Amino acid sequence: MKKYVRDFLVYLRVEKNFSPHTLRAYESDLSQFEKFIREQGIKIKKIDHKLLRSYLVLLQKNCKAKTIQRKVAAIRSFFKFLVRRKICRANPVLLIRTPKMEKPLPRFLDEDETIKLLESPGNNLAGLRDKAILETLYSTGIRVSELANLKSSDLDFIGGSLKVKGKGKKERIVPIGEKALTAIRSYLSQRRESREFIFLNRFGEKLSGIGIAQILKKYGEKIGLRDSISPHILRHSFATHLLNHGADLRAVQELLGHSNLVTTQIYTHLTTSRLKKIYQKSFPRA
Repeated sequence: MKKYVRDFLVYLRVEKNFSPHTLRAYESDLSQFEKFIREQGIKIKKIDHKLLRSYLVLLQKNCKAKTIQRKVAAIRSFFKFLVRRKICRANPVLLIRTPKMEKPLPRFLDEDETIKLLESPGNNLAGLRDKAILETLYSTGIRVSELANLKSSDLDFIGGSLKVKGKGKKERIVPIGEKALTAIRSYLSQRRESREFIFLNRFGEKLSGIGIAQILKKYGEKIGLRDSISPHILRHSFATHLLNHGADLRAVQELLGHSNLVTTQIYTHLTTSRLKKIYQKSFPRA
């Protein structure tokens, strides 16, 4: 089975363009599954839904619902690959139900909190860089990995857009606002290093996703936000504010780089303040 797992991971990397993060997760999940099968002394062609159910029971003792969903998804995809390669006749995972999980509404900042956050960095080089990071994340809604990998050649100052490489190495063009472009210009004009990547750490190297997350956490604490802030919360805020101001859901889907509209629909929640405004405007006895 180990050989089949290796072949499957190569297929995901070469043909499906899976990200390194997803590949590591699949490798870990399938290694755990392979160990379970080996301990049962069963060959891969003899695996059936009953055996998979017993594995699911084992997972439920030690894992959260979200983790189980991911592990089952990895196994389902693996058997799909095996069926396609005619190694197995049927996919036994098709008969397995994964635990359902309620999706929490995404956390986001209101517009006043966002403005405070954007205005919180100082005017030294680190502050100019941090302001450019905050403005770019909020102005574009890009993922932290997409921001970390931004190069000077990806920016179009005249056209007001940037090119990002998203999940599955898919490229898309994203509009960027003038305030974000001004912040990037200010940072680059003061930076001595001439580097391929836009955002650098104090050693002149590309800033990591973890480094960017720490920067946001610092400014969240500085302005007194009750809960810790992350780059993904700015992405949530970007999508929420767009929809609250009347943007089309499909347009937001394109901007976020979601392949499925269902993923974007979680942002159709409304803030309490907007609900109150709609109520006051629309209900005759408000």
